[in-house]
Amino acid sequence: MSSVFPARTEIAGQPPEVGLRERKKARLRRQIIDTSIKLFRKRGYAATRIDDIVQALEISQPTFFRYFPTKDAVLREVGERGYACICERLRSEVSSKAHTSERLRRLYVTMAHEVEADRQLWQAVVLSGAMDPVRSAELRGQEEAAVRLLREILMQGQKRGEVTRTFPVVHLAKFMEGLYNTVVRQWAVDLTGPHKLTERVTSAVEFFLRGIQP
Repeated sequence: MSSVFPARTEIAGQPPEVGLRERKKARLRRQIIDTSIKLFRKRGYAATRIDDIVQALEISQPTFFRYFPTKDAVLREVGERGYACICERLRSEVSSKAHTSERLRRLYVTMAHEVEADRQLWQAVVLSGAMDPVRSAELRGQEEAAVRLLREILMQGQKRGEVTRTFPVVHLAKFMEGLYNTVVRQWAVDLTGPHKLTERVTSAVEFFLRGIQP
């Protein structure tokens, strides 16, 4: 998963020591997030304590709390990284010349594979609402960006005659986003079959594609 934390550049007119201090703070923040993710994967989110995180990093609890008020706040950063990856994949598909059905299948099945391979972490993300823009207002802009990109893919499909014009793309994009999110949430907590997220997502995408045929 690619990082959503680009390297910070020095601000013009800012003393060098201030820029260095800010870079060090940004670096430690990334280290807290990365170490927390490793521990969540290894031990499980519920079993990982803040003490475990600070011990692994050899920092104090007050230092941790200067960056994150709670363990849940770290998990929200994982959610932000998730949205960053979704947008990255959507941008790639926007520039693709493939048929709309192929683009959507590739997009959602690829994302499902990645989530499925990291079930313990993403189960915690889903259950905590760390990617829920209703609970996390700071994620609303990222969700809107993802939906705009999905609308662009569907709009291109309409222009090519590959997607029905019966329904506005704004409605179609919201429906597909909601369908995928619902499938992932159910899979994260459901122990009944099919157990593979890719199977569930494939069925959901095929259902959607039949509904948008011109």
